[in-house]
Amino acid sequence: MRTEKKQKLAQLRRWRIRKKVTGTAERPRMAVCFTNEHIYVQFIDDAKGVTIASASTRSKATPNRESLAANVTGAKSIGKIAAEAAIAKGIKAVVFDRGGMRYHWSKGKEGKPVLGKLATLAEAAREAGLKF
Repeated sequence: MRTEKKQKLAQLRRWRIRKKVTGTAERPRMAVCFTNEHIYVQFIDDAKGVTIASASTRSKATPNRESLAANVTGAKSIGKIAAEAAIAKGIKAVVFDRGGMRYHWSKGKEGKPVLGKLATLAEAAREAGLKF
């Protein structure tokens, strides 16, 4: 598949999700973006058009940010950090915007389920106290 076609399909997938997912002041949208090197999480109030809280692997407030990458271990730590930042701002419940990525798991070496990056980030945020 050509690169332009692949990018166009990804953009259409993002737009299709964004049509259905909107954030409010009580339940902001938790937008997740993975690049090849970094992970970004924002809590957005779409009614006002403002970002309430954010976390990323590039943020100076992130501990051990040099060792974090856009993988499952980085996603787990960023999910926890993002949830803590949201709870500090008074956010308890969010609407999850996966940004067109797959929320998936696969079988590990012993047949046990292994979560993907996005699912790991979401589970870490849930464990830290956020409600989806």
